[in-house]
Amino acid sequence: MEPLEAFGLLDLRVGRVLRAERHEKARKPSYKLWIDFGPLGVKTSSAQITELYRPEDLEGRLVVAAVNLGTRLIGGFPSEVLVLGVPDEAGRVVLLAPEREVPLGGKVF
Repeated sequence: MEPLEAFGLLDLRVGRVLRAERHEKARKPSYKLWIDFGPLGVKTSSAQITELYRPEDLEGRLVVAAVNLGTRLIGGFPSEVLVLGVPDEAGRVVLLAPEREVPLGGKVF
């Protein structure tokens, strides 16, 4: 499979975090996120991003997430999308996000 073909298998979309709270039942420190993807609706995610972000920092923020990987139960919470980030020099996750406002549900290509 060509690299461009493989990339096309992922459905990466932009969403806005509506709500964030600590995920007490997760094995690793995590947040429960509720993310609005516009026409795709609100999806949930369990995200290990507690080192650099507080819940109040996340609410209202745009994020990029893979929306077609299926749902996993993390500590009893349905994680429907995978929020994307890149590790910094200390291994802490830095979220990927568009540099300006874009429509919710916008596809990354």
